[in-house]
Amino acid sequence: METGSEQHLDYAAALEAELIVARAERSAAVAELAVAKAKEADDQAIILRQKVHIEKLQRQLRGRKSERTSRLIAQMELMLEDAEAAATEDELAAEMAVAAAAPIAVVGFTRKRPVKKPFPAHLPRERVVVPGPVACHCCGSDRLRKLGEDITETMESVPRSWKVIQTVREKFSCRDCETISQAPAPFHVIPRGWAGPSLLAMILCDKFGQHIPLNRQVERFALEGVPISLSTVADAIGSCCHVLEPLLRRIEAHTFAAERVHGDDTTVPVLAAGKTATGRVWSYVRDDAPFGGSAPPSAMFYYSRDRAGEHPQAHLANYSGILQADAYTGYTQLYLPDRSPGPIYEAACWAHARRPFFALADLETNARRKAQGKRPAVISPVALKMVQRIDALFAIERQINGQTADERKATRGQRSKPLIDEMEIWIRDQRAKLSRDHDLAKAFDYMLNRWESFTRFLDDGRICLSNNCAERSLRGVALGRKAWLFAGSDRGGQRAAAMYSLIVTAKMNRIDPQAWLADVLARIADHPANRIDELLPWNWTNTVTTPLPQAA
Repeated sequence: METGSEQHLDYAAALEAELIVARAERSAAVAELAVAKAKEADDQAIILRQKVHIEKLQRQLRGRKSERTSRLIAQMELMLEDAEAAATEDELAAEMAVAAAAPIAVVGFTRKRPVKKPFPAHLPRERVVVPGPVACHCCGSDRLRKLGEDITETMESVPRSWKVIQTVREKFSCRDCETISQAPAPFHVIPRGWAGPSLLAMILCDKFGQHIPLNRQVERFALEGVPISLSTVADAIGSCCHVLEPLLRRIEAHTFAAERVHGDDTTVPVLAAGKTATGRVWSYVRDDAPFGGSAPPSAMFYYSRDRAGEHPQAHLANYSGILQADAYTGYTQLYLPDRSPGPIYEAACWAHARRPFFALADLETNARRKAQGKRPAVISPVALKMVQRIDALFAIERQINGQTADERKATRGQRSKPLIDEMEIWIRDQRAKLSRDHDLAKAFDYMLNRWESFTRFLDDGRICLSNNCAERSLRGVALGRKAWLFAGSDRGGQRAAAMYSLIVTAKMNRIDPQAWLADVLARIADHPANRIDELLPWNWTNTVTTPLPQAA
C-alpha cells in the first residue's frame, strides 16, 4: 500500500511531466509564430522591392519625371531599407525560436535574398589564407595533396589614412664663388602649404557637395587623431576659392554663350545681426542635350541678399537668347524688345502652370487617403481635365527628347499644336464661367496672360516644356539648408555660390568633383593661363577615377 508521501511524489512527477510538455508546446507555438512573422516580413520586403523596381523601370521607360516622383522613389527605398532590416531580424528570431523548440519538429524559415552582384573588378583583393589540415580527419595520415580552394569574398572598408609629405630641397654651395643654390619652393594652394590638394578637395566637396559644415569636419579630424583648428580650415577655403576663380569665369562664359539657358532661384538663410535674414541663390543652367546639342552642360550660381530684380538683370546683362524661367517679375526688364546687347525671349514653364491645377485636382491627397483606406476627397473635374491635357504635351516631349531642334519643331507642329489650339479654346471657355477670385480663374489667368511665352516652344525646337533643369540644379542647396542651417555672411554666400558652380558642373558632366578638384588644385599653378580650358570638367580626364553612375 502506497504511503501519502509516495502519492505526492507521483503527483509531482506527473505535474512536472505535464509542465515539460506544456513548455515544449509553448516553445513550438512561439517558434511557429516567429516563423510566420518572418515569412510575413519577407513577403513585405519582396513586395516593396518589386514596387521600387517597377517604379524605376517606368521612370526609365517614360523618361525624366517630376521631382515629386524622385522623392516618391526615395521614400519607397527608405521603406524598403526598413522592411529588409526587419525581415532579417525576424528571420534570426525565428531561427532561435526553432532551435529552442528542438524536441518538437518545427519547420524553419530561410529568406530568399536577391542575387548578390559581384564586387567591382577594380577593387584590390587581399588574400587571407586559412591554414589547411596537416593530417587526414578520417585516418590521421599526413600524406595530403591540394585539390583546390574555396574563396569567400567579403567587402571591407579601410579607415581614412593620414600622412605628412616632406618636400626636401637640398642646398648646394659653389666651391668657387661660395654661392648657395637651391631648387625653388613648390607652389602651394594655401599659404605655407599645410594641406595637400587631395585634402583640400575633400574639405571643399564635404562642405559644398555633401553639406557638412566645417565645424563638424574638424570634429571628425580630431577624433581621427588630426586636430586642426576651424580658422585654419576656413582660411584654406578662402585660398582655394581665390585660386579656382579663373575656372569659375570660364564656366560663366560657357554658360551664357548658350542659345538657351534655364534660370531659377531659391532661398538661403543668412546670419545677420541678432537675426537670420533670407538671401537668394540664383542658378543659370546650360543643357543642350534635349535638342541634340553637342556643347557640354554647365551651371552658374550667384548669391544675393534679397530677391530684387536688379540681381538677375545684372547676371544676364550681357546675355541674349532664350531664358526658361518662372513668371518672376524681376525678369520683366530683360524681355524688353529694345534691350541691349540683344533681346531675351521668355519661355514659360508648363510644370509651373500645372502645379495649381494638380493641387486643385487633389490627386496627391486622394492617393494618400486611398492608401490609408479612407474615402477619396472631391476632385475638381476642370482641374483634372487640365492636368490631363498638360500631361499629353509632356508625353510627346518625352518621345522627342534628344532629337535635333528641327525634328522637335516638326513633331510639335504635327502633334502638339493641335492640342494647344484646342486647349486655348477650352481654357477661355472655362475661364468665362468662373468668378474673378476663383482659384481656377487665377491659374487660368496665369497662363492666358503669358500665352505667347507658353506657346513659344511650338516655333523653336531648342525650348523645353519645363524649367526642371534649373530646379534640379538647386536641389543640393535645398538639402544643404537642413544641414548647415544658414550662411555665415554675404561673403560666405558668394563663396558657396562659386563652389556650387564648380561642383554641380562637374556632376552634370559625370565627373567625380573631388577627384577633379584634387587634380586641378595640384596642377593649376604651373598650368599655362592660355590653356586653362584644359582643366574644365568636360575637357578633364582621369584614368584612375571611375565616372559617376547615371541616375535612374
